[in-house]
Amino acid sequence: MRFLKANDIISGQEGSAYATIDGRVHEMFFIKTLEATVEKNKAEKRTLGRRGVQHKAIGWTGTGSMTIYYVTSLFRQLMYDYTNTGKDVYFDITITNEDPSSTIGAQTVTLKGVNLDSVVMAALDTEAEGLEEEVSFTFDGVDLGQSFVEPVLGT
Repeated sequence: MRFLKANDIISGQEGSAYATIDGRVHEMFFIKTLEATVEKNKAEKRTLGRRGVQHKAIGWTGTGSMTIYYVTSLFRQLMYDYTNTGKDVYFDITITNEDPSSTIGAQTVTLKGVNLDSVVMAALDTEAEGLEEEVSFTFDGVDLGQSFVEPVLGT
């Protein structure tokens, strides 16, 4: 029986993320976790000759969240600018997963049109070993720039 080798399981620490905001690239070394999800929007459809409800995909929604260490003012500045000028910023985030001990190579995904939902503007916590913040966002495009290859299975 063939099996997945443990070294092909991607380490969550191996990779990188970059935000491209107004043409400027920012390395996102402060990310602890990031997850982006595409969810299909579906409509219920009823047709003659079928008692059950069928579902038809009619679009999609992109949402995400990240936990970041409280060591950057980048997102606070974007939200501050929005609150004072009304100018909203849409930007891209490129995430690469690449574990050098794996045989599957790298995967690069770019989230397009990222727009922040909420940002912590100030924080204090006397119980925290290190300050972190949650940032939620939406996005309206995805580019799968590079995909993993099939792993070399054990026997």
